[in-house]
Parts: sequence; C-alpha cells; structure tokens
Amino acid sequence: MGLPALVGLALATFAVALLAMPHAGRAAALHLMLAVGALPLIFAAMSHFIPVLTRSRAAPPALGSLPVLALAGGALVVVALGLPALHWAQHAAALLVAAAAAGLLVWSRRRRAGMLGRAHAGLAWYEAALACLIAALLAILASALWPAQTIALRRLHLHLNTLGFVGLTALGTLAVLMPTVAGRPDPAIASALRRDLPWAVAGTLGVALGAAWFAPLAMAGALAWSVVLARFLAAWLRNYRGEIFTLHGAAPLLGAALAGFAASLVAGAAAVAAPALSPVSAFVAGFMLPLVSGAATQLLPVWLRPGVQGEAHARLRARLGRYGGVRAALFAASGLVAGAGHAWGLLLGAATLVSFLVPAGAALLRFHLERERTLP
Repeated sequence: MGLPALVGLALATFAVALLAMPHAGRAAALHLMLAVGALPLIFAAMSHFIPVLTRSRAAPPALGSLPVLALAGGALVVVALGLPALHWAQHAAALLVAAAAAGLLVWSRRRRAGMLGRAHAGLAWYEAALACLIAALLAILASALWPAQTIALRRLHLHLNTLGFVGLTALGTLAVLMPTVAGRPDPAIASALRRDLPWAVAGTLGVALGAAWFAPLAMAGALAWSVVLARFLAAWLRNYRGEIFTLHGAAPLLGAALAGFAASLVAGAAAVAAPALSPVSAFVAGFMLPLVSGAATQLLPVWLRPGVQGEAHARLRARLGRYGGVRAALFAASGLVAGAGHAWGLLLGAATLVSFLVPAGAALLRFHLERERTLP
C-alpha cells in the first residue's frame, strides 16, 4: 500500500476508533487506532524518510511489505481482542509486528553504516522508536511466560508504544517538519535532537517501568520528558509563533499536536491523584489527531506526486490546510475534555476529524482531475 492510501486508512480508522471507544472498550479501540491506523503509516513514513536522513537511494520495493505485515498484525490483534477464544492470536500478532519492526531497524542501521558522513540526528529518534516498539511487543510475549505479571507487562507495553514508539517517532519528525512547513530552516535542530534524545528515552523507560512496577520512577520519567517538551515548545514559540497562531495551514495542527502530547503527559502524572482523568484519551484526541492531519496536509501533495513541486502542489496544500487553525483549536479542546474523563470529548475529536476528511477528499479528487487534464 502507498503512503497516501495509508494516510486515508489511518484517518478513517481514527474516526471509527474514537466513536467506538466509549462503547467497545478502550483496549480494542486503542489497538484499532494504533495498531491498524498508526503503525502501518509510521512504518511506511519511516521507509520514505530514512533514505532522506541517510542521503541514500530510495527504499527497495521489498521493504513495502513491512507496512503490510504491520497492518496484518494490527488487524489480527484487534480481532483477538474481540474474540477471547483467539487470545493466542495476540502473541502471533506480536511476533509478526516485531519481525517487521526488526527488519526496518536492521535496514536503517545498514543504511547508516553505508553512508558517507554523519546521519541526520532524526534517524536516531526513529531507531530508538523502533527499539521501543520491539520491547513493547516482547513484553506481550513475556506475559505468556509470566502470567502473574500480565497486568504490569501490559502497562509496560502501553507506555513503550505511546511514549516510546509513537512519541519518539512524532517528535523526531515534527522537529524537521515544522521548519519545512514554515519555509525557514532551523540550523539548531540537529544539535537539539542529539541533546534531547537521551532525555526522551530515559523519560520513556522511566514512565513505562514505573507504571509497571515502581510509581516513583514514573514521575521521574515524566519529569525527563517534560524537559524535552519544554525545550520544543519554547523553541517553537520563539521561531514559529506567527505560523502556529493563524487561521489556515499545517503549522497550527502541528503546534496543537505538540501541546497535546505535553497535556497527555501532564494528565498521566496527575492521574495518580485524580483517577477520573484519562491520559490515553488525551493522547489520542489531543495529540494523534492533529499530528496525522497536520502531517498529511504538508506531505500528501509530495507523496501523491513526487518530484518538482509546482502550483498544483501548492493549491492542494492550501486546500488541505484551509481552517487548519480552527481544527487545531477544536482538537485541543477535544483532548482536554476527553482527558478530563468526558466521553463527548472523543466525539468532538471525531467530528473535527470528519470536517477534515470530507473537504480533503474533495481536494484530492480535484488534484487528480487536474493532473489528468495536464497529461499528454
């Protein structure tokens, strides 16, 4: 499957999962969103960006099978969660996705070893994210050997997936994507990414291990992550405030995603004293929805028609980004309300997402028709 198709699948899956979450159970809905929607898209996006970060040739066609394997594994685990008799399928799915993640990580390391000069700092964030995903899947496999630790291992799995795999991938991408959206390179990005990665990895491990076995360690991990997010937010407000606080474009959505990630971290720390809070809902509604829709606004024109960017690309990007600032505010509100434990916040997030999907579909159709008319 191509990147544009996976973007559409992810966004549609997100909308369905948000609507189902209050009724179908949080675990099934969350796996539908992360394992079926986000996971294959992230694998495909990494396959696109790793050659860029290593200044090497495009990914070989065989690597296109990895997002498909990830999608198959994600679908299998959702089915297994819905049918308790197929509980064994969760472990089969974990093995399948872990194999795909390991293949992507090995390929990235080979590209790094074979390049001239130093790889872009964002590559280490991708590799750390893949390592977190593999560890999260191994935790699920370990629960079959140590059933007494199943609850703790599932908590470990959850946090290694959300903060580790998704969080590290997102922050590594956002650091490069925002300057591209703004049209102003930031020469400090590479050094900031190298400086912040150890903090982010330590924070992820602290939160994951603390949530599983030792709560004070989770607070230390949250503090480490807060250092990273505070630096990101301060740099963005200093460099991109005008682009973030505007009516249209991808930048408001990316800014909302970063703020939503920070808010979900705060909700997770506060949930110890306020169990009614829902950090997972804040994460999916306030972070993932603006993240994927904002990234799609900027990158879909490139992925649909690679090569030299022309007026048609600019028109499509403008159509996709129309009222992006309004949607960013609605996604932020959705994340805050859902994180406070109110189910209608998830409905607000789903409605806001649909308000992007409908005009985006029309814009993509128009882009395709314009291309057909220009072909000889």
